[in-house]
Amino acid sequence: MFWYEEEVKSIEKRNKMDRSSPGIIFYGSSSLRLWDTLEEDFSNHKVTNLAFGGSTLAACVWFFERIMAGYKPKMLIVYAGDNDLGDGRNPEEIFIFFQQLVIKAALSFGQIPCFFISLKPSLSRWQMADQFKYTNNLIENEIIKLNGNWKFIDVFKKMLDKSGHPDPAYYHPDGLHLSRAGYQLWKSIIEAKLV
Repeated sequence: MFWYEEEVKSIEKRNKMDRSSPGIIFYGSSSLRLWDTLEEDFSNHKVTNLAFGGSTLAACVWFFERIMAGYKPKMLIVYAGDNDLGDGRNPEEIFIFFQQLVIKAALSFGQIPCFFISLKPSLSRWQMADQFKYTNNLIENEIIKLNGNWKFIDVFKKMLDKSGHPDPAYYHPDGLHLSRAGYQLWKSIIEAKLV
């Protein structure tokens, strides 16, 4: 986890005045960190972006107390797990990290509405699609079983083209990160869940 330290320290210093009313916290990997139009896209809500580049779900759990210290959000939205699979972890490990995140969020924030965005079907990681689907199923089924304050947001299916492959229109040229169209799609999917 050492290589995240500098970015985590900068996040800890940021937004110090807003900790009592951050609105919706977005937390996770660079798919959220690079969302430059987040405030504009969710202009009906106050949003705070606490995502950090290259983050794994393991790192989100590891740094949770440090990054979230003092924050009192209305909601929490998480996207992470993509990089865990990319690093060679298996779906079951990611599922365990999700369970740990649920516990940490409850201890820090109580029973506020929390949302987990499904792992996306990246062009650059399409050879691992079955692992992505399996991980999504594990987490979605756990959320259904818990029947509590967590909700699952499925972006996977809506990012596929008619042939069932990732639609390049939604991706940056690197095939991993989102294009403007990709963020617009995510915005519409997430907003529908917030009502």
